[in-house]
Amino acid sequence: MRTLVLGGTRFLSREIARQARDRGHEVVCAARGMAGQPPPGVEFVRVDRAEDGGLAPLKGAFDLVVDVARLPSQVRRAVTELAGRAGHYTFVSSCSVYSDATRVSQVLHDPLPAGADESDPANYGPAKVACEQILGDGALHVRAGLIVGPEDQSDRFTYWVERLARGGRVLAPGSPGDLVQLVDVRDLAAWTLDAAQAGLTGPYDGISMPFTRGELLAGIAEGLAVAPELVWAGQEFLTGHKVEPWAGPRSLPLWLPLPEYAGFMARDTSATLAAGLRIRPVADTARDTLAWLRDSGHEVTRAGLTPDEETELLHLLP
Repeated sequence: MRTLVLGGTRFLSREIARQARDRGHEVVCAARGMAGQPPPGVEFVRVDRAEDGGLAPLKGAFDLVVDVARLPSQVRRAVTELAGRAGHYTFVSSCSVYSDATRVSQVLHDPLPAGADESDPANYGPAKVACEQILGDGALHVRAGLIVGPEDQSDRFTYWVERLARGGRVLAPGSPGDLVQLVDVRDLAAWTLDAAQAGLTGPYDGISMPFTRGELLAGIAEGLAVAPELVWAGQEFLTGHKVEPWAGPRSLPLWLPLPEYAGFMARDTSATLAAGLRIRPVADTARDTLAWLRDSGHEVTRAGLTPDEETELLHLLP
């Protein structure tokens, strides 16, 4: 197959290009080249999707197209400029398209209204909805959840790997029974290619079934061969001491306020698992993520508590 990855220089799209190459595809990665480099052994074509005609450097037809764009204008240009040259089209969307984050075990419920304001970062979910609508039902829409694993620079999962590896008393958010969901980048890339090659279309949630935060931290500990002392802090304590949820400075990643986000990481993804998505153990992902951290020298700074912040909060707990 001749496969075009619109992107291919960072995290998921780079992993998709790597795995397509390993399957024997002729892989073309098209991007500005500012976010990173595509994997070795693929063709790189420098394009600028912000301009009309920006995909003109791409020549020939493609059996598969994989697009990770966020901006509707970029998807609209791709549809126009690749017309008659694109076989199966896969769009990497997001679980942020959904309108209700409160209910547990939802299955492909109503999306948000489409949004066209490309200048507003808060418009991420509505913009992804607009991208899906441009492509229509003939494309595969992979509504990715939290993607983790080697080369993840968001630091949401990576924070917990680095933190448990460091040892000592660990401040854990919420309760052990809170639900979480995630997917290893390598598993999602493999399934995305499998589904595209099989010609699947329509929306699928690309993430594991829910499991508990206690199981998540236990899995990370198993992969790192450590025995952390977890100190659980409830939502009232965290919010009262201005600990941010999910990501960013002074945060505890993968924690979200309840009940307003009770369903955000608790979706029923059994249909995607039935369609072939395979989820590796958290321990394996944690082990490989730690190896990448050490080999790459990546510093966890985009999410989590600093050691001093965590120590202060631990002292404040009753």
